Amino acid sequence: MAHGEWSRREFFRRSAVLGAVTIGGPVLLSACTSTSSGDALQAAKDTKKIKIGIANEAPYGFTDQSGKVTGEAPEVARAVFKAMGIDNVEAEAVSFDQLIPALNARKYDIVAAGMNIKKERCDAAAFSIPDYSALTALLVPKGNPQQVLKFEDIAAKKVKVAVLSAAVEKGYATDSGVAEDQIVTLDSQDNMLRAVTDGRVYCAALTDISLKDVLAKSPGAAAEVTPGFDPIKDGKPVVSAGAFVFRKDDNPLREAFDAELKKLHDSGEWTKIVTPFGFSADNLPKSDVTTEKLCAV
Repeated sequence: MAHGEWSRREFFRRSAVLGAVTIGGPVLLSACTSTSSGDALQAAKDTKKIKIGIANEAPYGFTDQSGKVTGEAPEVARAVFKAMGIDNVEAEAVSFDQLIPALNARKYDIVAAGMNIKKERCDAAAFSIPDYSALTALLVPKGNPQQVLKFEDIAAKKVKVAVLSAAVEKGYATDSGVAEDQIVTLDSQDNMLRAVTDGRVYCAALTDISLKDVLAKSPGAAAEVTPGFDPIKDGKPVVSAGAFVFRKDDNPLREAFDAELKKLHDSGEWTKIVTPFGFSADNLPKSDVTTEKLCAV
């Protein structure tokens, strides 16, 4: 990922409390306003406007070079809300670990950032139906001289691994026997890439979609992405699925969103929307992958 991409991300993180950006247009800074304290669905229908939260992490939700907010989650959200009669979608950027706290503080009404469904997150907020599934992968030095392919290899070979702050990969690593002193937590994908190419860590763990995007934006980087895999917990594969996130008291909004999201999945329109961001029909969640099951893990 280019260094300029990192600079823009940091700008939005630091200025998140000062403004919002409109999806599909240039950056618009304005005074920070909280969302309605009443029925979020009715408020959005009345005003034809809703605000989403992103973490400026490609390819899930980010600001491109033109200042447009885009990515898999914002673009899917736009299509869903358009079907609901809500045409004006604004975005506010915060750090990934603040997405749910800011949601519950009513800075916006939905998190659209490719967030994995996990039990501890389900305790704090409500997830939509699964939007996509993804395999985990490792970013390693070119040629992968240590032949590290999974978390168990990291544990056995005692190499260091970088993970993203507040992301699920740290838990996957420790569940697989990786020691705490082998894990380095970083704040952005491009810092993870730099850590690998600088030799500060041997590898970095994230979804295969994210890591392939990082390399695509950093041509010439002396790194590669391992084949994707499902992490193992308690002897069983862990399925990773991302979704949109709502406040627990916004059931009408979540249910209306779920109904339109399922239509996008079933019609094939979802695949058309997400293909530019490295997703494919293979990333559609299988029928047995449900929010209820994932919230129990």
